[in-house]
Amino acid sequence: MDNNAIGVFDSGLGGLTAVKELNRILPNENIIYFGDTARIPYGTRSRETVLRYAREDVAFLLRHPVKMIIAACGTVSSVLGTNSPVEDMPFTGVLYPAAETACAVTKNGRIGVIGTPATIRSGSYEHAMHTINNDVCVTAMACPLFVHLVEYGYTDRNNKITRLAAEEYLEPIRNAQVDTLILGCTHYPIIRDIIADIMGDDVNLISPGEEAAKFAKRCLEERELLTDRTEKGKNRYYVSDSVSMFRENAKHFLEDAAHGQVFSSRI
Repeated sequence: MDNNAIGVFDSGLGGLTAVKELNRILPNENIIYFGDTARIPYGTRSRETVLRYAREDVAFLLRHPVKMIIAACGTVSSVLGTNSPVEDMPFTGVLYPAAETACAVTKNGRIGVIGTPATIRSGSYEHAMHTINNDVCVTAMACPLFVHLVEYGYTDRNNKITRLAAEEYLEPIRNAQVDTLILGCTHYPIIRDIIADIMGDDVNLISPGEEAAKFAKRCLEERELLTDRTEKGKNRYYVSDSVSMFRENAKHFLEDAAHGQVFSSRI
């Protein structure tokens, strides 16, 4: 057993979709979350810059008592691939758990991926899925506006601006007749209803944050690192920019207020 926290980081608030699932399936675990809100978005940065940011985010979490780290950022996960930035504890991104689930649930072998420009440019989802099943056909599309729209709260199902952007971005994915779509950035599940309306009921939507949380549970169980705490775990949030803006926007990701202490912290 290990009562240290699970560390989670993201470029902003998107990683809270993983936190939400962790709170659901591992309610007794403590979570330390770092959102690099001062430098969002990562998805338009160079590979070298993303790697530097990721190393700094990991170093920040390692200053706290953590037993596992989750890179709840699609861009970081796609750039890292199978490379772990830590050696002495479990680590996962969101890419491979999502890729495995997509390959498992598709029936027609046609899978779509939407993500930040850096994620799509890397080709990492295609590579991961072809490693699992070389016969799947993958259609990928960058959606650079989505992160900004979500971060600024344009998340209502009937929001005309977000819906218009989604209709344009998703047209090539629909034309490819996919039956499974990976929401390849942890911000995107917040506008899941809009995406579902456009894609239709027959398309499976895969949330990488949710799949990463499930993977983390299995990993901690296998390594016997689950807490033996019987009371509900606590969340601590650190952000590199405005605490008040984080509190305001976090409710879109957690479907509630950000319960737990929130701190402003520079890397």
